[in-house]
Amino acid sequence: MPRVVFVREKKSVQITEGVTILEAARQAGVIIESPCNAAGSCGKCRVKIRPQHRGHVTTLVTTHVIPEGEQKEGCVLACQSIITGDIEVETKDYADENNSMRILVQGRSFEYDRRPYIRKKLKTEHGITGTEVYAGEAVIGTEKGDTSKAVYAIALDIGTTTLAAALIDVQSGEQMDVASELNPQTAYAQDVLSRIHFASKDEGLQTLFTVFIDCLNKMIETMTSRVKISRAHIYEIVFSGNTAMLHLATKTNPHPLGQYPYTPAISGNMYIPARELGIAVSPFGLVYLPPVISAYVGADISSGILVSRLDRAEGRVLFIDIGTNGEMVLAAGGKIAASSTAAGPAFEGMNISCGMRAGRGAVDSFSIHGGEVSFTVIDGAEASGICGSGLLDIAAELTAAGVIAANGRFVQPENGAYAGELKGRMRDKDGKKAFFITRDVFLAQKDIRQIQLAKSAIRTGIELLLAHFNLSPRDITAVEIAGSFGYHLKEQSLLAIGLLPEEFAGRIYFSGNTSLSGAVAFLLNSGFTDSMQNLVKRIDTVELAKHENFDRVFVKHMAF
Repeated sequence: MPRVVFVREKKSVQITEGVTILEAARQAGVIIESPCNAAGSCGKCRVKIRPQHRGHVTTLVTTHVIPEGEQKEGCVLACQSIITGDIEVETKDYADENNSMRILVQGRSFEYDRRPYIRKKLKTEHGITGTEVYAGEAVIGTEKGDTSKAVYAIALDIGTTTLAAALIDVQSGEQMDVASELNPQTAYAQDVLSRIHFASKDEGLQTLFTVFIDCLNKMIETMTSRVKISRAHIYEIVFSGNTAMLHLATKTNPHPLGQYPYTPAISGNMYIPARELGIAVSPFGLVYLPPVISAYVGADISSGILVSRLDRAEGRVLFIDIGTNGEMVLAAGGKIAASSTAAGPAFEGMNISCGMRAGRGAVDSFSIHGGEVSFTVIDGAEASGICGSGLLDIAAELTAAGVIAANGRFVQPENGAYAGELKGRMRDKDGKKAFFITRDVFLAQKDIRQIQLAKSAIRTGIELLLAHFNLSPRDITAVEIAGSFGYHLKEQSLLAIGLLPEEFAGRIYFSGNTSLSGAVAFLLNSGFTDSMQNLVKRIDTVELAKHENFDRVFVKHMAF
């Protein structure tokens, strides 16, 4: 049986001949990201084989996603490389990128009374003092001594790509600390549909559940250590995430979400003992799942609706969470409708030639003035890739400058549409034209296609949701962009590429991580659980794929 040694991690594993390097890594507990779920299309699972062992690897397909120079150095795709003998593997170090990721932990909220679900009461019997812990009106546990001042809880935003947590003092309402991490499930499948497929098998579900809980416990340990409190005094955690993420976080098979009629096994507005999930908090701690709207509009949007007060909105308000999934809610005349669309991983920098997440080295903004290019890089580092906000800026600016045509095709400089510096940046890459931001960071034709697909998905959802209420873009009085990714976008870029209608200009505002701020609201006022459950029942769910005009509208909005 071949032995695989992962050099950087100092781990090894014996495997059956014929498995891929990616499969061997997962057996060894080594993380190699595979956003395309081993389809061989994203190029993000590149590893390097030590020279003496390169003959022990057979490549399934020859792929253009690895530059020729790297191929000569022994780089292969882990998901497409079959092991036939002993090998030593050098993996990418994700630590620098992940530790510097720009994850938003602040979001819009509103003033409300504090009426937490968890409270404590001192009790003395026979001269012995103890502290009773209540959940609502029920006693869920008793602690020795006086612990009445120590009542803590955690609000957790479970994003498809990132996790963001806030440690809350329930009695004062104070936010004591925050923590954020890359969602470790991204190493196995980037988008929701891929993750549902991966977790439909028991071993896949176990893997995704385990890495999530391990990461959550690490975040809890980090926060409690920094503020010097005991994890045993954390009594409630709110899981605010999309419907699929809630399934994975509670070890519930998400298979029904991938098959018509897309019926969730979890409807939310429920409590689960934290110990059943292996969460290292109080032994009688509880996990609360907010109400779920539909299979693809989850508790994170319920949290957003809560803090945005959409049920009380004056005028006609459109709420959009832009990310790997695009969820949107329209409030008009006392009625609310919601929908979602699969934007794909392009906005997270995945499936893009030089794409990366919003971490150190990512180009995050781009502009052209007088034919001259300028851009910024996260942490002021040397550019190593492009994140989602930079990607949309580049597409918008190059379209305005005539480098990209309305149909998404590069315009060749020979046609006289542009000259000077812009012309010099249009160069050949693997036999095809590409626009170079730096010597090594570029935008390829196939990348523009990914942007078109993602932005058309969002725009189509907006148009069909408006049609549900017989409204046009000019009828909308306010547009709220939520989410960590959306917070870093520019109104000008969103309008320029047509992701949002031009009629929205001047009506757009960015509200941040409302999934997290909504989770905090659920923690601090137990009355919101029932009121939001009642509201969710009144929300119309618009299924875009069933709409008779879906294909026509989607194709129309592919254009810039």
